[in-house]
Amino acid sequence: MADRKLRMGLIGGGEGAFIGAVHRMAAELDGEIELVCGAFSSDPERSRRSGEHLYRLPAARCYPDYRTMFDSEATLDPSRRMDFVTVATPNHVHFDAVVLAIEAGFDVVCDKPLTHRLEDALTLADRVEQSDRLFCLTHNYTGYPMVREARSLVASGRLGRIRRVSCEYLQGWLASSEEASGNKQAEWRTDPGRAGAAGCFGDIGTHAQNLLEFVTGERIEAIAADLSTWVDGRALDDDGNVLLRLSGGGRGVLSASQIAVGEENALTLRIYGEQGGLEWHQMSPNTLRVKWPDRSVTLRRTGGPETSTEAVSATRLPAGHPEGYLEAFALLYRNFARALRARNDGRTPDLDFPGIAEGVRGMHFIDAVVKSANDGGRWLDLPGKRKTRTEER
Repeated sequence: MADRKLRMGLIGGGEGAFIGAVHRMAAELDGEIELVCGAFSSDPERSRRSGEHLYRLPAARCYPDYRTMFDSEATLDPSRRMDFVTVATPNHVHFDAVVLAIEAGFDVVCDKPLTHRLEDALTLADRVEQSDRLFCLTHNYTGYPMVREARSLVASGRLGRIRRVSCEYLQGWLASSEEASGNKQAEWRTDPGRAGAAGCFGDIGTHAQNLLEFVTGERIEAIAADLSTWVDGRALDDDGNVLLRLSGGGRGVLSASQIAVGEENALTLRIYGEQGGLEWHQMSPNTLRVKWPDRSVTLRRTGGPETSTEAVSATRLPAGHPEGYLEAFALLYRNFARALRARNDGRTPDLDFPGIAEGVRGMHFIDAVVKSANDGGRWLDLPGKRKTRTEER
């Protein structure tokens, strides 16, 4: 396997989709992976058309649905069949697609959140853990070099005990009823049947939750939530704020909005310890601001001097050459590809990417946020160690 590219299948990502092309570009960026097949739409003709025209694939590898794809690919000679599949669909499809992929013997990369219901997430976690398949959840913001630098800095203890965290993810694209205008991306994200129990907090709030826990190395142990739905007729939240209590004793606030007029993709993380603080902005991703009580703010830059081994390993270009969203996404694919090669070669894989445990954490977060908000902002505990469906009972 080391002498060839890994072969990828794709579910979703057809005409009108955003994230499918991102997955394909990110997967192929490091020369480790190539897209060879897919089921790109629930409409068979659109799937064929998307595969042939968007991805330049032969018609025979553009399947009418993912069940047919799994059945057909499993019968191909190993020299041609896909090695793994990426699930890039609305949330309600994730569970069935991942289960069928695992049963067919394929490793999986899946969009977040893990599923659209907590119960399905717990069941899916058991299925993944009982298999020998690798599973990656694309919390892509963990792939930025300066996010890795922030994580390393916190882990070093130089900031001291974490006292306060603040993470906000602000967008403005749903400030009006985009779902009523035929916007495909808005339609499914505001539909409880496809998105799940939360709108904004299921879509981008879970990114903020994952980023915060990834960098601090701590768990969110309890939350108190206030959710709002500002656009008339919308069934799910489009804005909200959540108070946090962390496992290390710190406190914090997590805010997410898709009605913040004029905001594009403003994901910001601030962490304050006893001896220092840090600040990172996704829209200026190559800079990490580090703050000290007795000297001026210092800037750490992607590819710059004194950056940690962890940050360097995520950096592709010399300092001053911007690295961003696609490169961060690609890091997860690169690490997943290397883990898959190691596993198949009989070596122990390095699982340096978000997995099933992070997916279940996100679903517990969504569930608690919605329940707390519906109960007037009551404080609710989140499970510590991820529990399986059986343990939950």
